[in-house]
Amino acid sequence: MKEYKFKINGKDYAVTIGEAEGKLLSVNVNGANYQVELENAPVAAPVQAPTTAAPVAAAPAAAAPAAPAGAGEKVNSPLPGVIVEVSVKEGQAVKAGQKVAVLEAMKMENEIPAPKDGTITAIHVQKGDSILEGAPVVSIA
Repeated sequence: MKEYKFKINGKDYAVTIGEAEGKLLSVNVNGANYQVELENAPVAAPVQAPTTAAPVAAAPAAAAPAAPAGAGEKVNSPLPGVIVEVSVKEGQAVKAGQKVAVLEAMKMENEIPAPKDGTITAIHVQKGDSILEGAPVVSIA
């Protein structure tokens, strides 16, 4: 396991990268576990691996916090703001129109509803996160 600390847009991230199984890589970001699918399967360890290649090889996995994997339809933020409430948990069944999160934008709270019936497969934000318009909030399958 490798551990990294990143600062992205002023926010700190503690990232632990676990073992790869084929194209799947387990990644822990600030205490949340994710399964990340790599575009290219990792190469077996000591095959012409210079010591300077390790940080470069970790770079694609470092991008994982921006787009964690989650099966299903992503529910995106309708505008930029700050998440003040996450109303669901992974694995929870939701109905169309049910509140999944609350976003504060321009000093107003905006409920983000589920677009369809389904099950929450991933939560991409946490309370206090600043997000941009179109950023994924949750995924529903």
